[in-house]
Amino acid sequence: MRTDLCDLLGIDVPIVGFSPSEHVVAAISRAGGLGVLGCVRFNDGDELDRVLTWLDSEVDGRPYGVDVVMPGRVPTEGTPADLGKLIPDGHRDFVERTLLRLGVPPLGVDEPRRAGVLGWLHSVARTHVDVALTHRPRLIANALGPPPPDVIDRAHAHGLAVAALAGRADHARSHLAGGVDIVVAQGYEAGGHTGEIASMVLVPEVVDAVGADVPVLAAGGIGSGRQIAAALALGARGVWMGSVWLGTAEYQTTEALRQALLDARSSDTVRTRIYTGKPARLLRNRWTEAWADESAPSPLPMPLQNLLVSGAHDRLMESGDPTVVPMPVGQIVGRMNEVRPVAAVLADLVTEADETLARLGKMA
Repeated sequence: MRTDLCDLLGIDVPIVGFSPSEHVVAAISRAGGLGVLGCVRFNDGDELDRVLTWLDSEVDGRPYGVDVVMPGRVPTEGTPADLGKLIPDGHRDFVERTLLRLGVPPLGVDEPRRAGVLGWLHSVARTHVDVALTHRPRLIANALGPPPPDVIDRAHAHGLAVAALAGRADHARSHLAGGVDIVVAQGYEAGGHTGEIASMVLVPEVVDAVGADVPVLAAGGIGSGRQIAAALALGARGVWMGSVWLGTAEYQTTEALRQALLDARSSDTVRTRIYTGKPARLLRNRWTEAWADESAPSPLPMPLQNLLVSGAHDRLMESGDPTVVPMPVGQIVGRMNEVRPVAAVLADLVTEADETLARLGKMA
């Protein structure tokens, strides 16, 4: 299984794996795919620099990528303290009442507390770009459309390919006009920020919209070799996979979240704005159901919503209760039934894709 995407990115198989975990990213790249590190969690550029330095030394010379979040509509800028003043008291009261009702205890004295994710801010995302360009990534991707023109120009000047996620064909055409090299057609089934069109419909629409010379990666609902083969049949040059790596041994998480992921079915997700302020697919559980109640306030815009719930997320994750953990994940979660090493998962994906393509070839 090889396409021209492999030559463009210097990889063995056309599988791009997104993860917030540098350990997962390194393992994907070492196994022949392209691991892409989600940078949004890094409020501190120095921390990202340390992680990328580690990645440079752990990928055995193989390529990797970085993913930043620069929304087309620039969010309100400010420090956590300044932005916190924009959060209504009613929203804060709802969060506290909900945690109490769900039986979520306060954090212990020694348990870590996060300030909330600021990677959605353009100022912070630009810091991510600045840091990344001092290292050796092969790709820079933007999770919410094309990066600003100057960021694309800088990436190209450093020899990086630029990718952007698209949920509609017109978005893909706009991304191409803006200078991106690769379009990621992400369907409704995907975890995290996602649109309203399913992958089976979206991928060929995007392929047709951008033309034969532009590589398109299929994303959303892909967790098996058969689904990779289907994506290639729809015209994609490769796949962008994220959720499937949450079930790997290299992904370090709490036991409660691990159990929640293993227990979930494909129907156990929901698309909601309660995580970041923009529509994102999460595990469906008692926390998401509380926000769906008619008494709940409307989620705040990005970045205020994540600042509002960041403390709650810490408590929910440390609660030890699989029925409340907050986690973006796609509908493919129903296939994540055991914990396995990244290399084994990727090898099985390739084997099944090759077997499927061979079987289909006999039908011609």
